[in-house]
Amino acid sequence: MSQLTVATGTPTPIAPTAPAAPARSGSIGQAVRDVVVLTRRNLVHVAREPLQLSDVTIQPVLFTLLFVYVLSGGVAVGGGDYKQFAIAGLISLNLTTASIGTAVGLSTDLGSGAVDRFRTLPIWRAAVLVGRSLSDLLSSLVCMSIVVLTGLAIGWRPHTSPARFAAAFAIPLLFAYALAWATACLGMVSDGPESAQGIGLVVLFPLAFVSNAMVPTAGMPAAVRAIAEWNPVSAVTAAARDLFGNPNPSATADAWPMQHPVVAAVLWSVGIVAVCAPLAVALYRRRTTD
Repeated sequence: MSQLTVATGTPTPIAPTAPAAPARSGSIGQAVRDVVVLTRRNLVHVAREPLQLSDVTIQPVLFTLLFVYVLSGGVAVGGGDYKQFAIAGLISLNLTTASIGTAVGLSTDLGSGAVDRFRTLPIWRAAVLVGRSLSDLLSSLVCMSIVVLTGLAIGWRPHTSPARFAAAFAIPLLFAYALAWATACLGMVSDGPESAQGIGLVVLFPLAFVSNAMVPTAGMPAAVRAIAEWNPVSAVTAAARDLFGNPNPSATADAWPMQHPVVAAVLWSVGIVAVCAPLAVALYRRRTTD
């Protein structure tokens, strides 16, 4: 016979339990899914507000037309057509200045509370940074494609093989990805999007213009020429010119990066990622730790 138990006292209240922190998966597959979701989230934001892409869509066209038609009569490139010289430089120039978008985007997410919401989810913490860098890499691809198409429309032509043409695309994109990690660090230490943009422009504009991007370095003062020839933007630009088969006056310079621009551009890019990616993750953990 079954026994019945009868409660004879006041029921004991059950103490509420604190909500457990979300478990974080350590699997590589889960980390990849987190990165994909956050990359898609950034792309959805762009789709909802297309003007976010003005720096990689409208600016490249304006820069290409302005620089080509304003400077073409005043810059000597060894007897060559300035358009053939300028397009590789305009690719580097636009990618460098547009990389500030990474800092602004991260600073905006930190200030708006979006990152706080991400912290409540069981996701790989660094996925926020990796997702941002990948979405900005896609923006860089759009930027570079627009510069190339605008150049083709105004008479620029590459003189190279398909493999070297692809390499001329890959090296600037690798550099843009490296800059995304560098500017991510800037976004982590900025108080807001405005300060991130202001400080970023102060850093990136000299980096872009004290280079061989728009003018040959031969006519620069000695000290400025030395800086320009060791500037990573100059290495990327010279590599792209060489791979596109376009005029590359920097090839006559004695500086090692100008003699080996492809190797120098890859080394600069890999070195920036190796330093700035771990630093960005450390700054992100510090910024998001209560």
